[in-house]
Amino acid sequence: MKLNLGCGQNKLPGYLNVDKYDTCEPDQVADLEVIPWPFADASADEIVMTHVLEHLGRETETFLGIIKELYRVLKPGGQLQIRVPHPRSDGFLGDPTHVRPVSPTIMSLFSKRNNRDWKEKGWPNTPLGLYLDVDFEILNTNFVLMPRWMQKYQAGTMTVDELGEAMELYNNVVDEIHMVLAKVAA
Repeated sequence: MKLNLGCGQNKLPGYLNVDKYDTCEPDQVADLEVIPWPFADASADEIVMTHVLEHLGRETETFLGIIKELYRVLKPGGQLQIRVPHPRSDGFLGDPTHVRPVSPTIMSLFSKRNNRDWKEKGWPNTPLGLYLDVDFEILNTNFVLMPRWMQKYQAGTMTVDELGEAMELYNNVVDEIHMVLAKVAA
């Protein structure tokens, strides 16, 4: 099974399209903030969440419950594809229904390998993978630049290092973040 969670009007062929609102006519109506989800353990080969995760889990416990459900429902080796607005973009900041920033840094907290590495180094990162008994590895991360910044980079007027510095200093450099995570087998 492949799940398109929070599908809205963007239904995908070959996926079980799930949304909280029946007005968008999903294949299945489900509120992703209500735990447990109506899917069996290890039943999904793939989960897609396109501009969804930033709308979920205003309360920390709810967000962590959603992460646990994603882990429970995915098969070992299954992939979680996440697309979110960059937390420092107007796309994120300008929507009052966005309740939580989502970034590679946040998602890396759910990796047991990272958690153990940070512990050995004495770093203070919260080992959420170990606390929640979930284990995701980030396989790929892509940053979609705003057109103005993409043009500068493609024209050769900015180096990769300068672009990285701009991402750290300014809003509206990155529009979206695309991440692919895999469930690590227990």
